[in-house]
Amino acid sequence: MKKYKGILFDLDHTLWDYETNAAETLHELFHEHLTDQTAAPFAHFHQHFVRINTQLWLDYDRGLIAREVIREQRFHRVFQEVGIDNYPLSLLFSDAYVRESPKKSNLLPHAKEVLQHLHARYPLVIVTNGFEEIQTVKVDSAGLRPYFTSVITSERAQSKKPEPGIFALALQHLGVTASDALMIGDNLLTDIAGAREAGIDQVFYNPQGATHEAACTYEIRELNELLAFL
Repeated sequence: MKKYKGILFDLDHTLWDYETNAAETLHELFHEHLTDQTAAPFAHFHQHFVRINTQLWLDYDRGLIAREVIREQRFHRVFQEVGIDNYPLSLLFSDAYVRESPKKSNLLPHAKEVLQHLHARYPLVIVTNGFEEIQTVKVDSAGLRPYFTSVITSERAQSKKPEPGIFALALQHLGVTASDALMIGDNLLTDIAGAREAGIDQVFYNPQGATHEAACTYEIRELNELLAFL
């Protein structure tokens, strides 16, 4: 088994439980701001959010839209799906979501135990396409800061996964070469293909067991499977 000298982690959907934290925040904001605006139940609202949000982030990762589109259009589109035609309110809702969601602290199963194990053995960095002011709050709120030497965001790197620049900055902060590093993430495009093109071995975190044909160095369904080889 190859010996590594530094490890890169994705944040959302890999360590920080994006789905649970988003759902909790949306549920609170929906009942605070929207129950007198729509007859649609929260489950209906949440279903449209997941679909629209997923597509917007996919478009952003592919370089098809700017990050401002997510901020300015995400909830406007969700509102329209549940019969709310109020763009100013959608912007207020967006601001509240961006402010409150990062404060949630739910992590994915085994995240803390795995980080405790790895932190004692390797330097660790987070590499994320999220926004600087949001991702740093997530890291602090979830108690992740002590495990990582740096949090490298696409905003900070002026480069986003899968582009090589963000990986180069992460390696610089780790103080290791690409051949001595390992990237762990859930996204086949941004995390796995990006790391592979940068010369970094990869672990595809695939909790749902989704079928794919992508080449990756390792694949796991539970984070604690990392303990078998790291």
